[in-house]
Amino acid sequence: MNAKLAVSLALILVVFIFIIQNTAVTELRFLFWTLAMSRSLMMLLLLGIGLTSGWFLHAHFAHRKSR
Repeated sequence: MNAKLAVSLALILVVFIFIIQNTAVTELRFLFWTLAMSRSLMMLLLLGIGLTSGWFLHAHFAHRKSR
Protein backbone atom coordinates (compact mmCIF):
# COMPACT_ATOMS: atom_id res chain seq x y z
CA MET A 1 0.00 0.00 0.00
CA ASN A 2 1.26 3.43 -0.89
CA ALA A 3 2.28 5.54 2.14
CA LYS A 4 0.36 8.56 0.84
CA LEU A 5 -2.78 6.46 0.48
CA ALA A 6 -2.39 5.01 3.98
CA VAL A 7 -1.99 8.47 5.53
CA SER A 8 -5.00 9.73 3.58
CA LEU A 9 -7.16 6.82 4.71
CA ALA A 10 -6.08 7.28 8.33
CA LEU A 11 -6.88 11.00 8.15
CA ILE A 12 -10.29 10.29 6.63
CA LEU A 13 -10.99 7.76 9.39
CA VAL A 14 -10.09 10.31 12.09
CA VAL A 15 -12.30 12.93 10.42
CA PHE A 16 -15.28 10.58 10.27
CA ILE A 17 -14.84 9.55 13.92
CA PHE A 18 -14.77 13.23 14.86
CA ILE A 19 -17.92 13.86 12.81
CA ILE A 20 -19.77 10.91 14.35
CA GLN A 21 -19.01 12.16 17.87
CA ASN A 22 -20.43 15.65 17.19
CA THR A 23 -24.15 15.16 16.73
CA ALA A 24 -25.46 18.22 18.61
CA VAL A 25 -27.60 20.67 16.66
CA THR A 26 -25.85 23.94 15.94
CA GLU A 27 -26.86 27.11 14.16
CA LEU A 28 -24.92 28.70 11.32
CA ARG A 29 -25.53 32.36 10.50
CA PHE A 30 -24.19 34.00 7.35
CA LEU A 31 -25.36 37.50 6.42
CA PHE A 32 -29.15 37.17 6.54
CA TRP A 33 -29.33 33.36 6.31
CA THR A 34 -29.71 31.11 9.34
CA LEU A 35 -29.25 27.38 9.09
CA ALA A 36 -29.72 24.89 11.94
CA MET A 37 -28.38 21.37 11.48
CA SER A 38 -26.37 18.76 13.33
CA ARG A 39 -22.67 19.47 13.67
CA SER A 40 -21.78 16.18 12.06
CA LEU A 41 -23.83 16.91 8.96
CA MET A 42 -22.40 20.42 8.74
CA MET A 43 -18.82 19.12 9.05
CA LEU A 44 -19.48 16.45 6.44
CA LEU A 45 -20.89 19.10 4.12
CA LEU A 46 -17.88 21.37 4.67
CA LEU A 47 -15.51 18.44 4.13
CA GLY A 48 -17.24 17.67 0.84
CA ILE A 49 -17.02 21.30 -0.26
CA GLY A 50 -13.33 21.39 0.63
CA LEU A 51 -12.54 18.15 -1.19
CA THR A 52 -14.47 19.24 -4.27
CA SER A 53 -12.85 22.67 -4.42
CA GLY A 54 -9.40 21.10 -3.92
CA TRP A 55 -10.07 18.65 -6.74
CA PHE A 56 -11.18 21.46 -9.08
CA LEU A 57 -8.19 23.63 -8.16
CA HIS A 58 -5.80 20.74 -8.73
CA ALA A 59 -7.38 20.04 -12.14
CA HIS A 60 -7.21 23.74 -13.04
CA PHE A 61 -3.52 24.09 -12.14
CA ALA A 62 -2.63 20.80 -13.88
CA HIS A 63 -4.42 21.99 -17.03
CA ARG A 64 -2.69 25.38 -16.84
CA LYS A 65 0.70 23.76 -16.34
CA SER A 66 0.24 21.50 -19.37
CA ARG A 67 -0.27 24.48 -21.71
